Formats: sequence, C-alpha cells, structure tokens
Amino acid sequence: MRKIPITLAILIACIAALSATWIFRGRELSLFIDRFGTIETASARINLIAYEGSGTGGILHINDLALGLNDKNGPTPNIGTTKDNQLGLATGGKVFAFGPPRSEAENLAAVPPAGDDAFIRTRRSALSWPTPFDLNFMTGHSPSWKRHRYYQLIWNKPSGAKLEMVWR
Repeated sequence: MRKIPITLAILIACIAALSATWIFRGRELSLFIDRFGTIETASARINLIAYEGSGTGGILHINDLALGLNDKNGPTPNIGTTKDNQLGLATGGKVFAFGPPRSEAENLAAVPPAGDDAFIRTRRSALSWPTPFDLNFMTGHSPSWKRHRYYQLIWNKPSGAKLEMVWR
C-alpha cells in the first residue's frame, strides 16, 4: 500500500526536476539538440551580396538580410577585391571569390555569376524554451518563449569551390 505514494512522489519529483531543467537550462538544451538537426523555414537564391565595412569584420548584406562578420570566437574574415578584380572573402589563407564587384555607394557589392549556385537558408531550433523571468523595461513586452535562428550561406562554384557560413 505504501508503494503507490512513494512511486507517485518519485514521479512528481522527476517531473519537477525536468521542468526546472527546461526553464533554467532550456537554452543550452536547445543548442545541444541543434547539433543533431534544425528545421528549415526559408531558402532563397542570392541576388546581391554587398559588404559594408573596412575590410576586416563588418556587415555582409545578402539580399535584404544583414549578417555580422565580427565573431569573437574565431578568426575574423577579410573582404575586399582579389588580384583578379573579384569581390572575395579571405580567411585562414584561403580566398573565395564571389564575383566581379559593382559600385554600391560606399559598399562593395557583387551579383552571383552565371553558373554559381548561391543561396541563403533560414533555419530554426526544433526545441524552444520558456523565458518566464525575462523583463523588458523599455516596452514592457518580452517574449515568453524563445528559440535559436540560424542563417546558412551556401555558395557553390562550377570549379568545385564551396563556401558555407553559418550565423546564429
């Protein structure tokens, strides 16, 4: 007869522990699950790629999306024109050419050359997590659930060169 209340108490304790883990460590759990797969929400061909910056770091504009290149955890890529007069990205001693540069005010820009397969994917986490303790003092509204969003640039050249970059 005592078995049922003890089993019920253990079950309630396990549910409470899992709920607390999800509330307080949901972000880390979501990142861990994202290693195994994310959900694609959109994919679009790249019509224009533009660079705003001084050559190191800066912002890469892909179609209407602005993506930062100032990563604190890894090497910062350099962007400029190559010796073949192509807009290119260089990191780790390797250079990837996007295409011939166009004049876009103060920014460097290029259109993908014919034959290049260039697209941007938007992906999201499979698992969202609750944020009951987030406060926003400016507008008063703060989302009660969050999830990670990823942007993946994939650019394939006919020569076999491939560039893949991911932003979170």
